[in-house]
Amino acid sequence: MCDYSGRSDRLNHNMSGFRYHMSLPVSVGVLLVGLPYSISLAAQWLYGWPNKPGYKKYIEALKPRRIYCLTRAILETLKYLQYGRLYFQWKSWYKNAENRKHYEKGITFGRRSNKLDLYHSPDVGRSKDVPAPLVVFIYGGAWGSGDRSIYCLLARQMAEELSATVVCPDYFTYPKGNVLGMVQDIADCLVWAQESGHKFNFDKDNIVLIGHSAGAHLCALTTLFLIDAREELFIEASKQRDITLAIRGVIGLSGVYNIMDHYEHEQKRAVEYVSTMHKAMNGVENFPYYSPTHMLNKMSQDTLNKVPPFALLHGTDDIIVPVESSTKFYDLLTSLSIKVSLYLLPRVDHTEIVTDLMVPERRFYHPIYSCIKQEYRKLLGTC
Repeated sequence: MCDYSGRSDRLNHNMSGFRYHMSLPVSVGVLLVGLPYSISLAAQWLYGWPNKPGYKKYIEALKPRRIYCLTRAILETLKYLQYGRLYFQWKSWYKNAENRKHYEKGITFGRRSNKLDLYHSPDVGRSKDVPAPLVVFIYGGAWGSGDRSIYCLLARQMAEELSATVVCPDYFTYPKGNVLGMVQDIADCLVWAQESGHKFNFDKDNIVLIGHSAGAHLCALTTLFLIDAREELFIEASKQRDITLAIRGVIGLSGVYNIMDHYEHEQKRAVEYVSTMHKAMNGVENFPYYSPTHMLNKMSQDTLNKVPPFALLHGTDDIIVPVESSTKFYDLLTSLSIKVSLYLLPRVDHTEIVTDLMVPERRFYHPIYSCIKQEYRKLLGTC
């Protein structure tokens, strides 16, 4: 009599082994090929295909190096999930009507009717005869995103730490505007500041610009446009001169100061075509025009003498904007005899240098503010 049950067991065992040996390479293939290609192709479909002259965009998009570098860059953004708690903190704080005693919300300014929020110095009620200095904070977002409400906790803490009135304006990001429009928006905010100091009890002649990432770039670029009395701003020369005299300095947090250098960094990460940077600049050919480094190299000595001091802060763990962006800018400013300070912050990455300014309990809150406060006092001549 045949042992069919034993033969069936052996057959099932062999089939299970076969399925196991087949499923392993399939799983590896999905993990190493299917997933990266799906992620990177989706990103390029949503944000932009390679469009360099001579490229066949789909062939270039499918190159293994581009696929894996772009996938890595996209997966790195998953670390932003750690800021979920912080997201709910600022969201609830901004919506809480009781906090309105700390700030004025949604003030209209400028030619495009943008909005800004103004955060009062804690000393404003006690010293009305001595107006508080003004800090204008410009947020980043790769020239394509951002909103003033996100930075409500930062602006509130900054007003307290610096004993200053803090203004956080919105500006038209890409695709609503290009970089020139963004510079115009920030310049319009400074015009508003010149006209509104008495109303809101801040010192319109003591202004410090603080910006993060693309915001640091825009702070530097706007300052240099004003010093150079650029007609593209469409602001009267006398107003530009008044603003220039009022700006005591610029503090840049992980800023971009040479657009071509940053584009090369984006190419290494294979994000140059999904990035909004070259689109906001109206193409690669305009990179010099929008680079503070290029502007400084073209300025006369008389104009350079008007450039205010800079303070540059950069985290050593920054992979979005490499630390060389600030070190090279520091070297250039030094060579041009422009006052500049440089702080390289160990273990701080691109996001932490701004998110950790929002809540005192965060890891780098005190080290970063210590640097900012030291430079802020120097810029205002109070130390």
